[in-house]
Amino acid sequence: MSVEKFDAIVIGAGMSGNAAAYTMASRGMKVLQLERGEYPGSKNVQGAIMYADMLEKIIPDFREDAPLERHPVEQRFWMMDDTSHTGMHYRSDDFNEAKPNRYTIIRAQFDKWFSRKVREAGATVLCETTVTELAHDTKGKVIGVRTDRAGDVIFADVVVLAEGVNGLLGTRAGLREMPKPETVALAVKEMHFLPEEVIGERFGLKGNEGCVIEAAGTISRGMTGLAFLYTNRESISLGIGCLVSDFASTTESPYALLEAFKRHPSVRPLIAGSEVKEYAAHLIPEGGYKAIPQLFGDGWLVVGDAAQLNNAVHREGSNLAMTSGRIAGEAIFQVNSRRDPMTKENLALYKTMLDNSFVVKDLMKYKDMPALLHTNSCNFFMTYPQLISQAAQNFLRVDGTPKIEKEKATTAAFIKARSRWGIVSDVVRLAFAWR
Repeated sequence: MSVEKFDAIVIGAGMSGNAAAYTMASRGMKVLQLERGEYPGSKNVQGAIMYADMLEKIIPDFREDAPLERHPVEQRFWMMDDTSHTGMHYRSDDFNEAKPNRYTIIRAQFDKWFSRKVREAGATVLCETTVTELAHDTKGKVIGVRTDRAGDVIFADVVVLAEGVNGLLGTRAGLREMPKPETVALAVKEMHFLPEEVIGERFGLKGNEGCVIEAAGTISRGMTGLAFLYTNRESISLGIGCLVSDFASTTESPYALLEAFKRHPSVRPLIAGSEVKEYAAHLIPEGGYKAIPQLFGDGWLVVGDAAQLNNAVHREGSNLAMTSGRIAGEAIFQVNSRRDPMTKENLALYKTMLDNSFVVKDLMKYKDMPALLHTNSCNFFMTYPQLISQAAQNFLRVDGTPKIEKEKATTAAFIKARSRWGIVSDVVRLAFAWR
C-alpha cells in the first residue's frame, strides 16, 4: 500500500464518505476508503431519518435491498412543558406512495449496507484503520495520508475528509478550526425495543407506516435543544440533544435530560414495557451556514458533518451529508476526467456545485436562526412553552369563569412574562430569521 497510488482517498465511512466513495468508484476511479471503526456503522447505534431522493441520485435501485425500517406517514411537532404538550400533527396517506419520500433507518445496519455497495462499485475499504496525519509535498499540497497501520505514506491525488463533526484530522492539519461549543450539539439516544404490532397499535400505524415526533420546550431546561422519537419496525429511537456550550454553562446532565423526557406523561405511555438495548452519545453540527469552514484546498475536500452541513431548523443531516459526498465525488471525477491536477483552483468546482444545490441554499435561508435560538433560549424553550400550555388550559377548562376573563388572564400572562414590546420583538426577529 505504501507504494501504491490512488485517485482518491476517502476518510470515513458514514453517509457522506460512502456517498463520495461510491460516486467516484462507480465511475471507474481508483478509490481507497479508510474507516477507524471495526466496521462501517459500528459507532452509530442510533436511528435516523433517510430521505430517498438524495440516495436515489446515488443508487437509484436502493429500495431493492437497503435495510429500511418504516416510511413515516405522520409527523408530530410538540411544544412541551413539564406535564403537557401542545402539538401539531400532519398525517397523509399520500406518503403511502409506491416509492416513499423518506424512511427511518438504523445507522449500524444501513452504513454496513452502504459500505457493501461501495465495495461492489470497486473501491478498496479498510476498517480499523485510523488516519494519523495528512501527507504534504514541499509546496503544502496534500498528497496522501499516514495511518496507524504503517508509517509510510499512502498516496492519492486528492483526499476527501468525511471524518465527522469533530474533524480532528482536519483541525490538526490546520485546514479548519475546532468547532465552537455554541455550534455543536451533544445528543444522547436510546433504542427501545417493542413488538412490531405494539408499535403499530400505539401510534396508529399499519404495515410499514411510521411516525416521527419532534419536541421542544422545558424538556431542555432552558437550553437550546430538541427531543425526538422515531418508530422503527421493532424499536423506537428516542433521544434529546442540546448545545455543548449550554451543557458547559449549566450543571445539567445529558443523561438526566433523557431520563426526564422518557418519564414525561406524553412520552411514557409510548415506550411502556420496552427493553432498552442500546445507548449512545453523538455530536451534531448546529451552527448552520455561518459555521461552514473552508471546504477545499490543494489536494483536499471536506464533506458532511465535518463541513458543518446540517439544517437544524428542519432536522436534516443525512441528506445533506449524502448530497455533499455525491457532489464532491462528481467534482473530483470531472477534474480527474480532464486530467487536471487536484489544485485548490480546480477543486473550487466542488464549492460552486454545492452552492448551487439545495444544501447551501437552505442553510443560507436560515443563516440567522442558530444565533437567534441560542441567544433567546430561555424565552423560546422555557417561557413560551409554559405560556402556551397555560393558554390551552384556560381555553379548555370549564370552571364557571367567564371566557372574557380567561382571555384577559391569558393576555396578561404573556405581557407579564415578556411585555408587549418583547413579544413583538420576538415575533419580528423570528420572522426575519425564518424568511
